[in-house]
This record gives sequence, structure tokens and C-alpha cells, in this order.
Amino acid sequence: MDTSEVEKSKAHITVEIIEYIANSVVIKTILKKSTGNISVMSFDSGEGLTEKTSPFDTFAQIIEGKAEIVINGESNFLHTGQSIVIPAHEPNYVKPNGRFKMIMTVIKSGYE
Repeated sequence: MDTSEVEKSKAHITVEIIEYIANSVVIKTILKKSTGNISVMSFDSGEGLTEKTSPFDTFAQIIEGKAEIVINGESNFLHTGQSIVIPAHEPNYVKPNGRFKMIMTVIKSGYE
């Protein structure tokens, strides 16, 4: 997993920042601050994220492919260009629907 940030003051094509790796979830940090972080992720077919609950709101946007994001037991089917806000303190997980890439933004304020 590469945790270094992308180069600042340089234009990027977000979907090209990260590649697929067989049988893996790959995470690349775009920006990491004490108040939150932005990451781009790639998921190979069959790969997802297990259920978790975060103390912070999370913005998830599909930038390639499609996935199912389940929040508090409710399925949300998203495809390229669609996004959803995962509320703080709600159990959630990501189920794959083939290969896909997404951006996740966590805002770590307002819940002190």
C-alpha cells in the first residue's frame, strides 16, 4: 500500500493515479491532514471492504466501474460518476461488482 501523497501543484487524472493489482485492494493517499484525508482506491474483481463504523462522515465517489455500498443494511448501487455520503456512526461496507475505482474523503471535524 502506497501511503505517500500525490504531487501538489500538478494536475492529475484521478482515475489514472492508481492501477489494479490482481486479487487486491490498492489505496493511494491524495491528501492527508489532521482534519481528514482523501484517498483513491482500486478494487480487483471480488474485492471489497469489510463492515466498519467510522466516527466521521465519509464521501465516496465511484470514478470507474460500479460497486454496492451498504449503509446500515441498506444497499446503494453506484456506478461511474455517482457518489454517496456515508454518515458517521453508521455501519457500512463495500461490495464489488467487477473491478472498480473510487475516491473516499473523510472529514474529521464536527464530532469532537
